[in-house]
Order: sequence, then C-alpha cells, then structure tokens
Amino acid sequence: MVGALNWLVTQVIATVAFVAAVTGSVPEPSTDPIFAAGGAAIRGYDPVAYFTDSWPVRGSPQFTYEWNGATWLFASAEHLTQFAANPDRFAPQYGGYCAWGVNFGYTASTDPNAWAIRDGKLYLNNSRWVHAIWKLTPGANVAWADQRWPELTR
Repeated sequence: MVGALNWLVTQVIATVAFVAAVTGSVPEPSTDPIFAAGGAAIRGYDPVAYFTDSWPVRGSPQFTYEWNGATWLFASAEHLTQFAANPDRFAPQYGGYCAWGVNFGYTASTDPNAWAIRDGKLYLNNSRWVHAIWKLTPGANVAWADQRWPELTR
C-alpha cells in the first residue's frame, strides 16, 4: 500500500511539474504525426545515431529522407539507408513528441539530449529533468502513452 501511495504522489508531482516546465498550461493536441521543429523531424537529429552511436548526433542537410510527412536528417549515407529500409525501427515513439507528455495526453516538444532506448525503441522527452522523472516508471509510462497516442493524432 505504501509503495502504491508513493508511486501516486510521484506521478501527481511529476505531472504538475511537467505541465509547468513545458508551457505553464495544457498544450493542444497535435494533428501532425511527427514533431518537426524548424522543418526537420526531431530537431534535425539523426534517429539512427541513437542506436548506432549511443548518442544524439545532428543530421546533415546532405542526407535527407521524407517519411510520414516530415524531413528526416542523417549524419551519413549509411544511416539514411538504414532508416529508409526500416523507418519504424529507428523513428522515435510518439512521432518524436515528449514521451512523458504523451503519457498524460499532451504533445510537447523534445530535447534531443533527453532520450532512452527501451526494448529496442527510441523515446524522447522535453528536458533532461522530465526524462529523469519518466525513467522512474518507464514501463507504466510507455503503457499509458501507447494508449493515449492514437487519440492525439486523430
């Protein structure tokens, strides 16, 4: 019982902190399937690099690929080829929107440095602070976000 209460208190505090940290209000649901700030998916970072380099790497305008209504940038031709062969393997979950936000039914921008690979899938969050909270209960957060994501992209 105490564990459940601690978990609930953590979730409530984290939710309030997330909303305040992101916008100070509840963001509107998005209709865009991919977070593409500045015209490039995931702020122009190479999604394949998270898997191969274990670090966020900026993509280059020299290596681009159009997928799911967004322009994706890559650090190399090899990464572009890997992505083109299987975009669902490398594209971040929830279109690159903040995984913590989607967990609560929000879409929010992401920081390329606030990321995790869990069960072979890439998750991005709004900030390193939000990411640290998301990591407290990643399994539950993913389960809830998986349920809410379809509602946000209708």
